[in-house]
Amino acid sequence: MIDARFTGGPEAALHLRGSGVAPAAVVLAGPRARVRADVVAEGETWAATLPLRAARWGGPELPLPTGDYEIRTDDDGVGIHPADVPVAVLGRLRAGIEDGRVVIGPPVDLAFETAEARQALEARYVSQRAPLENAVFFESFYGRNAGDNPRAIDRELHRVAPGVTRYWSVVDASIDVPSGAVAVIENTPEWWRARGVARLLVVNDWLRRRFVRRPGQVVLQTWHGTPLKRLALHRPGFDPRRMLAVLRESRRWDVLLAQNPYGARVLGRAYAFRRRPIWVEGYPRTDALTGRAASEDRRLAARRSLGIDADARVLLYAPTWRDDRQTLVDFLDLPALARAADAVVLVRGHSRTLLPGADECGTRVLDVTGHPDLAALQLASDALITDYSSVMFDYSVTGKPMYFFAPDLEHYRGELRGFYFDLAENAPGPVVSTQDDLVGALAEGPERYAQRFGERYDRWRKRFNDRDDGRSAERVVARILDRGFVSRD
Repeated sequence: MIDARFTGGPEAALHLRGSGVAPAAVVLAGPRARVRADVVAEGETWAATLPLRAARWGGPELPLPTGDYEIRTDDDGVGIHPADVPVAVLGRLRAGIEDGRVVIGPPVDLAFETAEARQALEARYVSQRAPLENAVFFESFYGRNAGDNPRAIDRELHRVAPGVTRYWSVVDASIDVPSGAVAVIENTPEWWRARGVARLLVVNDWLRRRFVRRPGQVVLQTWHGTPLKRLALHRPGFDPRRMLAVLRESRRWDVLLAQNPYGARVLGRAYAFRRRPIWVEGYPRTDALTGRAASEDRRLAARRSLGIDADARVLLYAPTWRDDRQTLVDFLDLPALARAADAVVLVRGHSRTLLPGADECGTRVLDVTGHPDLAALQLASDALITDYSSVMFDYSVTGKPMYFFAPDLEHYRGELRGFYFDLAENAPGPVVSTQDDLVGALAEGPERYAQRFGERYDRWRKRFNDRDDGRSAERVVARILDRGFVSRD
């Protein structure tokens, strides 16, 4: 018999008490995080306290991410199934036990989870008349992280205009928001209020939920990558509902940010974003990849936070998502790749695979899909392996080798999505379709790589990275302030 109870507050924890043979330790294991606790034996009984928080990649201790967790013994992995415990809000998270699973959720009162409550919150948002604040509402990948272009803009805005209030939209309290910012959890009254009173909204994907622009509000759409794959109105197949949704969404944006002139043309057409400004200023998220920001000290610091030796070979594997599946593509045997290349493999899934997927694991394989700082991962790595992800347009800022593993190239190009240009003819690195070919390409060495792809790499950078000079965020924030979207005071 195993009993369980929760305690709340900043030190929220799950307390277990059982009888019989005591395990050495217990583990609370979820799709993106796990915590461990030693067991204390007391005669015929034993007890353990599992913290409901974790520090990841050298960051602060934060509540566990939303998801279902299993309780296991640490010695043989046997599952532990305590009796059900009702779900309750425990400070910065919500937790309960259902059918032996620990269910972790955002600290949203269950009263706000009903359809009637959500409608009431939306109605209050639509009708609110509170004056606009000198504030920015940031959102990155639907609140699944606090990174990308919005985070880089946040950093610069805080530097030059510290009086501006910065709200960050997050799905739960496991998201590490920038220092001094205010985290607002989706679907809470605070989230709806912040969205309605901020003078500027900075987002990198579609706006979620109902959106009603108040007089004086501005939306800056930073987007999240220069496109190789076809987007929005350019996707294969005629779907009138999709077309209507695209047009409705792009009408919400006042300004669109593009990394380069090519991206401006493609995004402007794909979203029918006409007669409104597109700022071609490079991507703020690449500022950390150039100059002093990309120093050897920062590279080593990024490795230390990941637990990687300074002299290890590090490969960053960052595939895009597929329209016909939710989780990370499994075309590569990652532990085998790590062995063959004598490297540590960092796995960075697309943001759309963060919530439905689970961490990849294996010897010398580290899943960093939930890592808040993609630039740090790029600095920590020695080379990139990708397929059709827009990370290729950022990684080329570093000048480090790129390898394109694309076993489904014909299917993706011809049926699933399609491209804006021929990847095989333009890629600044080898395009391969088998793991053996990838291992062979990785073994060729930097001199051979430069001989084969040096000229292509130079052309690529001139076309796509001309404005990625380390000052993109500075220029974007200067334009924000010059146009009075928010004020310095």
